[in-house]
Amino acid sequence: MLDKIKINRTVVLILCVFACPLIVCAQQPQVAPAPFAPRYANTLPKPVLFRGPYLQVATSNSIVIRWRTESLSRSRVRYGTEVGRLDMFSDDSTLVTEHKVKLSNLKPNNKYYYSIGSLFDTLQGDKENYFQTLPKQGEEGFYRIGVFGDCGANTVLQRNVKNEFIKYLGNNYMNAWILLGDNAYENGTDAQFQVGFFNIYKNDLLKKYPLFPAPGNHDYGNVDFPANAVPQRNYDVAYHQIFSMPVNGEAGGVPSNNTAYYSFDIGNIHFLSLDSYGKEEGVYRLYDTLSAQVQWVKKDLEANKNKGWIVAYWHHPPYSMGSHNSDNQLELVKIRENFIRILERYGVDLILCGHSHLYERSKLMQGHYGLEATFDSTKHNLSNSTGIYNGSKNSCPYIKQNNQGFVYVVTGSAGKLSETQSTYPHNAMTYSNAEKGGASMIEVKGNRLDFKWICEDGVIRDRFTMMENINRKTVIKAKKGETVTLTASFAGEYIWSSGKQTSRSIHINPSGSKSVYSVKDPFHCLEETFEVRVSR
Repeated sequence: MLDKIKINRTVVLILCVFACPLIVCAQQPQVAPAPFAPRYANTLPKPVLFRGPYLQVATSNSIVIRWRTESLSRSRVRYGTEVGRLDMFSDDSTLVTEHKVKLSNLKPNNKYYYSIGSLFDTLQGDKENYFQTLPKQGEEGFYRIGVFGDCGANTVLQRNVKNEFIKYLGNNYMNAWILLGDNAYENGTDAQFQVGFFNIYKNDLLKKYPLFPAPGNHDYGNVDFPANAVPQRNYDVAYHQIFSMPVNGEAGGVPSNNTAYYSFDIGNIHFLSLDSYGKEEGVYRLYDTLSAQVQWVKKDLEANKNKGWIVAYWHHPPYSMGSHNSDNQLELVKIRENFIRILERYGVDLILCGHSHLYERSKLMQGHYGLEATFDSTKHNLSNSTGIYNGSKNSCPYIKQNNQGFVYVVTGSAGKLSETQSTYPHNAMTYSNAEKGGASMIEVKGNRLDFKWICEDGVIRDRFTMMENINRKTVIKAKKGETVTLTASFAGEYIWSSGKQTSRSIHINPSGSKSVYSVKDPFHCLEETFEVRVSR
């Protein structure tokens, strides 16, 4: 018996000697990991990359990278600030096919290169694998956000729209892109997401730019009959399994604790991604103002009144005469009647929807909740301008006064086009187009927001500009002989009354006790005055 015990102890010691190196490797510090010995790497088959990588839950100091492999493997992301020098890493030692790795303690608004793989193998990672963390919440800068509506159709149109969008972007970085629903046709299955979404965007948009989606009816199986609408009630659909959302408030906003809706910040822009088709508690939709989603919307908007811009997006449009009719389709009618008032009350600036497979855009508007025929431009439009801001007649920017009004856009032709209604275009729209497909770009610089619709042939057929907190009158007190700096509050081009200066800021040395200066834009849409009072 004693001999047997000695033998068993020897076996245990031998096992420990060979097992311990593996344990140490799995728990080593998260900086500059040493390569694994070949004898360990060779014991596991190399996984095959099936999906991704794609970037989720981006914040100013973290990001989640997801991918899928055909066989079970552990997860590793190597990353660093230089190409070819990925000197940091993050692991998940669980054997999975759905890989989710969070990178933390990153620097805001900073570029990182990365690779994905297992503990032993790299599946993808070169100079085209990179991302940029989001800026600090509330921080002003120049930000770009792409907008794709109804994109997952696996069509030639979808590919053309993507290619022209990337051409427009050029060498500029896009901080994020958002989806307006119907991200995979026809029934939002995992296989349809693979063919109509991941396969098309995997080599460019998905691996470089953080994605913030919203669901549509096709993502829920495109059924609305009580016997078949179970996915709307239990969220047991591929959409909620494929995407990760910042539901804990980690990217800004009030935590929603629900993958169907959430909010996030990109600098001084606050976004709300909403669900207009799922049924909370098996009953409530977005138009039910007592629902948990709408109550959360109110709390989130109340807590984010100080943000420079507020953008809300979801799938079903409250105003449209495209492939869907907002006068007779329940979701569209009820959202307009019940929900729009809440967004107006809290000063939302821009509303984006899809569902109708075309492009439609309003002027700065407010207060319309009825049928198309009841829209009165003299009553409901707060501006008569086209908003395109190019020097043409009646094209000045939309200027938000007292937080009133929003511009409303349907941009649902990133994947397909469809027939329009007999009363197309909708009376509330200043521009509509059902002949060309496209995706949109939001560009924000401080208190200026530009929106552009980029078509399948590369032509920008619609655009508009919004501004807020401009046309100011400022009084500045200075001492005699002091140099004073005057800065225009708006982003653009400048004509100063003091001379030929064209920069945003000028330096002046006032001679009298009181001097008045002004700055205008070249199109005479904007004007600000500065009264400089000099004490002796």
